Amino acid sequence: MSEKSTSRHPSGLFLLFATEMWERFSYYGMRAILVLYLTKALFFDKAMASNIYGGYVGLVYMTPLIGGFIADRYWGNRRSIFTGGLLMALGQFILFFSALLRPTTAAESMSPLASLMLFLGLGLMIVGNGFFKPNISSMVGTLYSPTDRRRDAAYTIFYMGINLGSIMGNLVTSLVSDTGNPEDFKWAFLACGFAMLLGTFTLKWGQDKYLFSWDGTPVGATPANSPGVKKVYLWLPLLLITSLGIMYVDAFITNIIFPFLILSAVIIAYLVFADKSLSRIDREKVAVIFIVSFFVIFFWATFEQAPASLTFFADEQTDRDLWGYTVPASLFQNLNGFFIVTCAPLMAFVWGFLGKRNAEPPSVYKMAIGLLLVTLGYVVIEFGVKNLIPGVKVSMFYLVALYFLHSIGELCLSPIGLSLVNKLSPPKYVSLMMAVWFLAPAIANKAAGMISALYPEEGKITSFLGIPIHNLYEFFLINVALSGVASLVLFLLAGRLGKVMHGVK
Repeated sequence: MSEKSTSRHPSGLFLLFATEMWERFSYYGMRAILVLYLTKALFFDKAMASNIYGGYVGLVYMTPLIGGFIADRYWGNRRSIFTGGLLMALGQFILFFSALLRPTTAAESMSPLASLMLFLGLGLMIVGNGFFKPNISSMVGTLYSPTDRRRDAAYTIFYMGINLGSIMGNLVTSLVSDTGNPEDFKWAFLACGFAMLLGTFTLKWGQDKYLFSWDGTPVGATPANSPGVKKVYLWLPLLLITSLGIMYVDAFITNIIFPFLILSAVIIAYLVFADKSLSRIDREKVAVIFIVSFFVIFFWATFEQAPASLTFFADEQTDRDLWGYTVPASLFQNLNGFFIVTCAPLMAFVWGFLGKRNAEPPSVYKMAIGLLLVTLGYVVIEFGVKNLIPGVKVSMFYLVALYFLHSIGELCLSPIGLSLVNKLSPPKYVSLMMAVWFLAPAIANKAAGMISALYPEEGKITSFLGIPIHNLYEFFLINVALSGVASLVLFLLAGRLGKVMHGVK
């Protein structure tokens, strides 16, 4: 009996599951220790490390727009994923060699070669992710027919692979590199490089055996009408040089990534709203997508403090002693993945329970709740740092409570928003509206780096909108204000947006 006629999922799903799991191991494992590596091993100050982090992650979310286009027109999913995986593995290995050349003291200047390798490694990660990330996710749906009820369950299984990879990657890199010895950070990059190779060659090994659509056609092959596969390889150096240039200018000269991302959103909005073939209802639905995406920026800008300011906080201001063992500061980020995996079934039950009683809140209200929960997470931290005496550290359970609230908030916002965009998008602009949705976290992650750069350091006073920031209480108050005001405004707009959505829940 064939797989198509049973309730069993196709083997291709589990091949994609394994590939994505190892890629997420690599990405989240490296991201977990990045700011600590920059500050403790390369001796950057927190502001510089935060800006590099924000620029890197912002571009990571931006390049899938290019990678998705190249895959659709030239390479297909398989070739794009293989190329992207090799580029990301190479980036991790170059970061490993960069760590070997790092300065040994804060007084020693970083060598030009080590600096070049640092940015080259990050640039390869950015470009590689652009080819890898959008293509593997899209292949999951093509394994099933349009009417196959297993599709939603398949994405749930795939999403579990993402979180499993994140948990494993964060755990391994925290244990092998966040040891208190700056020499050990290189092992994180090495582990992530091998994990990326494992995921890439896992897909290469099994794609011809298992990646077939429900009707038996190969999934992710090069398009038959491709205007030229080899031509794209000529673009790779240009993409890499562009990424390197943007990152360098943004880190050392002036902030150009944030306005570039904002301009991209404005251009997309113009292209869509200038289309006279769209009906009034379609235009209103597109407007809702842009409005909701705007509020999503505030969610991710505060949520994504985890690898930046919250890691600084865990490292310096949190009592990490647990039964005689000092918990690595970077390991606290793993609480998010743990709570996502353990609480996702609970949230699905809650929405289902409310739905059966006609009490389930509409999508926009759920997203406003997500923003509120992020706000409450920072309110918890505020209680911990208020009137904090210098030299005294707070209990780690403040961070545990924050990550719990933030994770529940993510479950209220991220999957709900993705589904909402899919429902509201006009058929001719589904991909472009998804690009808008992913452009929001790109802007937000860059903003997260900019906010984290305000983290107070001894001997330095930062300021936000001209208001001096003297301590942690005032710093975290920025996050409370940004997410809290955004949540309040979205709650107020939710009813009106619901009417514009014309029955979409």
